[in-house]
Amino acid sequence: MRKNLIHRLLAAAVAATALLAASGAAAQVKERTLKFAFQNQAGHPQALGAQKFADLVAAKSGGKIAVKLFAGGVLGGDLQTVSALQGGTIELTVLNAGILSAQVKEFAAYDLPFLFNSAKEADAVTDGPFGQKLMAKLEDKGLHGLGYWDLGFRNLTNSKRPITKADDIAGLKIRVIQSPIYIDLFTALGANATPLPFPELYPALDQKAVDGQENPNTTILSSKFSEVQKYITQTRHIYNPQALLISKKTWDGMSADEKKIIAQASAESTLFQRAASRGAADGALDALKKAGMVVSEIPPQETAKLRAKVQPVIDKYSASVGEATVAELMAEVEKARK
Repeated sequence: MRKNLIHRLLAAAVAATALLAASGAAAQVKERTLKFAFQNQAGHPQALGAQKFADLVAAKSGGKIAVKLFAGGVLGGDLQTVSALQGGTIELTVLNAGILSAQVKEFAAYDLPFLFNSAKEADAVTDGPFGQKLMAKLEDKGLHGLGYWDLGFRNLTNSKRPITKADDIAGLKIRVIQSPIYIDLFTALGANATPLPFPELYPALDQKAVDGQENPNTTILSSKFSEVQKYITQTRHIYNPQALLISKKTWDGMSADEKKIIAQASAESTLFQRAASRGAADGALDALKKAGMVVSEIPPQETAKLRAKVQPVIDKYSASVGEATVAELMAEVEKARK
């Protein structure tokens, strides 16, 4: 009987220890709401990825951590959002990785024209040592990198004329993102490059303040640019990795358990978002055709002319980003192509 009593007491002690450990772990996840701001509209693959991330965080935290989404740039453009992350007033964002060149100059390397031939190459580079090295540099800027999502290859639209030759771009007023390399790129192609925050783009196109813009097909579709643009050309001039970021102030204030939840949700939502983005890209061009846009392709000989026109831009930013950084990037790209 004494032996049975000892067994019962030991079992009770083990159960109590397990309960205490469980309650201790639970205590490491505080109730909080994280604001997640981004530029594209609901339904866009960027928004689908954000919703998946929010759902995963809620599930993994037992509902304690809520991620509230702010789509369509309602909390400001990308530069404003990055500043808000650094200040800790917004917790999360996802944006074109090249925009981060304002914080860490090496991020401009992602915006080198005609860098990647496929999304598979981009994934290998961003998930590998090069991509992670750049993310680590953001720590000193008040940002913590969580991963890279997909936005796809950027293409050109305008309201003036079809573009089938390299010289057709000359004279067009083209909105570009607020990054110096984009300004120089389209200036080199003879366009009047006009940087604007994304929330201002549709009105600018509608009012003819600019003739055109450049974005992936999925963004062109979800933002309803077909309502204010007639022509779309598959230039595929830049591939956009998207940087998923959290405010370092927020990250540093999290427990190990909370960081694990965010990191796991990031990894799982990244796989989901990339698949969603690439699947959507397959159907976006057909949808734009049905919406009335005239689609043009650039023949290989004209693509070669485009590359020649932008070579000075590649040379300039290779020098400013750092020859060693660009060499490291190109080595990773070549490795991914094998």
